[in-house]
Amino acid sequence: MSLNSRKSNEEEAVTPTNNDYDDGAIAKKARDEYALNPIGSGSSGKSSHTKSGHLRLASGTTDVDINDLAAIANQSREELENASIENGDRGSITYKVYKRRWFGLVQLTLLNIIVSWDWLTFSPVSQDAAIYYNTNESTINWLATAFLFAFVVIFPVTIYTLHWGPKPSIMAAAVLILAGNWIRYAGSHSRDGGMYGVVMFGQILTGLAQPFVLSAPTRYSDMWFTDRGRVAATALASLANPFGAALGQLVVPFMVTGPGDVSDAVLYVAIISSVAALPSFFIPAAPPTPPGPSGSTPKASLQDSLRLLKSLEIWLILIPYSVYVGFFNSISSLLNQIMLPYGFSSDDAGIAGALLIVVGLVASAVTSPILDRTKAFLLAIKVAVPLIGLCYLIFIWMPGTRAIAGPYVILSILGAASFSLVPVALEFLCELGHPMSPEFTSTIAWAGGQLLGGIFIVISDALKAGNNANPPQNMDNALIFTAVLALVTVPLPLALGLFGRKDKLALRRVRSDERDRDRSSNSSSGEGNGNNGIVDGNGAVGTAV
Repeated sequence: MSLNSRKSNEEEAVTPTNNDYDDGAIAKKARDEYALNPIGSGSSGKSSHTKSGHLRLASGTTDVDINDLAAIANQSREELENASIENGDRGSITYKVYKRRWFGLVQLTLLNIIVSWDWLTFSPVSQDAAIYYNTNESTINWLATAFLFAFVVIFPVTIYTLHWGPKPSIMAAAVLILAGNWIRYAGSHSRDGGMYGVVMFGQILTGLAQPFVLSAPTRYSDMWFTDRGRVAATALASLANPFGAALGQLVVPFMVTGPGDVSDAVLYVAIISSVAALPSFFIPAAPPTPPGPSGSTPKASLQDSLRLLKSLEIWLILIPYSVYVGFFNSISSLLNQIMLPYGFSSDDAGIAGALLIVVGLVASAVTSPILDRTKAFLLAIKVAVPLIGLCYLIFIWMPGTRAIAGPYVILSILGAASFSLVPVALEFLCELGHPMSPEFTSTIAWAGGQLLGGIFIVISDALKAGNNANPPQNMDNALIFTAVLALVTVPLPLALGLFGRKDKLALRRVRSDERDRDRSSNSSSGEGNGNNGIVDGNGAVGTAV
């Protein structure tokens, strides 16, 4: 079979492999009993049945038999190898990546932007919002806090939904975003004042939407991308969420110049959210074939994933990740109240929040492709975490300088370190937890961050100084609390690989791909230039078994 007959204008090739495991009884059970596999019909002649992209293998199912594998050589790095596994007389299985994956990734990115903007619709203008809804700033803070707690309430449902694929999760988020935004506007339609209870109900609905898109990037990148692009894809969709927060911090203060403008701001955000959400119903559910070896690896069931979650190394990442995400949520929500007592304006606070996020996005855009190639996940984590703790310590004194340069510089450095950490930590969790399905660790990590973020907001609000303080209502005690806990968390990820546990840090998904390349390289060297070898963009040879 010729090379031209196997290529299309739409598809980039990827190396196929067999499903090998070194993960013990859980991985074996996952292989034999439960597999997440978006391969279409005709992929196997064995006893099996599929449902919503899941392949359930009958007891005693064996690997597919290989009758033919065409050789494909001299592919560029951008076009990885394309191979077909012939399965007797039942057609073939191909491993490919598809250009249509970008449509779903862009849509997931848009939803993460808009859901985070929904979160911070009111916090940047808390004083005007308090007047408009005839309440106080502490009550307005609960709009952001309830949004975060909503994540925790629904995250078990999110895990189950994502286990069946990212599209059902994305559609669920779109429905909740549409409903939540227009309910918020129903409670804010009059410029003379709003109905706080109605707005809170709509805010909770948008909060319920967040886990369905915030936890989806690792699941989506595992399903659609190879190991050469997963970190970047996860970074783009995950970091879109704080980018939405930056838009909220920056744009909303310009929309609202007085209490009556809150109504218009809620309307504008509802319109933008609706436009962003509607394409969600038209994205492809799954690729016709998996992107590569690890993408087609059977995943552990939810019950077995709970047992895999007992790994100490996973928790040494989950805990600091949740703490720092929680502090980011707290700082983003309260930055206006942190800076205003020292004479800064709402615009100054909005720009500071935007710098925190935009500089972080730029830093992540630089580091993510590098880490995609080097896989230096552990080094990146051990560099970023101490820098984050140090920034929270220094920030205690920045508002008191009453000079805008100090907060801008420290928040920019904090953003760069924090945002570089997010995709690395999420992908490293997937590597350590393999064959656990990616959404399992990512959803738990984000749920921890949202839960702690809500708790930190409540604690910080309680630590706010009174009207007799200097300056009145300052949040110095809240900043001290943040710094102390951030520094206490630093040693946890630094302990990774110590005390004779370095072998626990193996990159299991990457190892699966490398094992296939090594095996196929040996096969190719023994068979010369026969038709059983495939050369990838790096000169490595792969076969399918």
